[in-house]
Amino acid sequence: MQIREMNLKELYPVYDVVKQLRIDLSYQEFEDLIYDMRHIEYKMFGIMKKEELITFAGVSVITNLYHKRHLYVYDLVTDEKHRCQGYANEILEYLHDYAKTCMCENIVLSSGFEKEDAHRFYEKNGFSKKSFVFVKSV
Repeated sequence: MQIREMNLKELYPVYDVVKQLRIDLSYQEFEDLIYDMRHIEYKMFGIMKKEELITFAGVSVITNLYHKRHLYVYDLVTDEKHRCQGYANEILEYLHDYAKTCMCENIVLSSGFEKEDAHRFYEKNGFSKKSFVFVKSV
């Protein structure tokens, strides 16, 4: 088993795991968004077991006035066949080390308000609630 950066040639296995979290996302929309996010240096990391993607994280190092330089986790999902086996903990540890090497002050993510299990998981892994996210369609 290894954690490594995924590349654009591996979008199909990434999508197979991501669609378990983003259920309304078609493959074509996913691919278009991945290519569009290259300008923010969106990185894809995965825990691989042989050729199988177990856990996926999509991240970017960004800077703003609120969090300063930080690693933003856009997506974090473990394949449903492998949940509750510690893989998400492993990738969070990897991302913690990655954030340090990128000279980040924090790791930041948002989670839907209805995902109480995810909130407990993040809090157990050292995250604290700092703000609310508001969205308005245009």
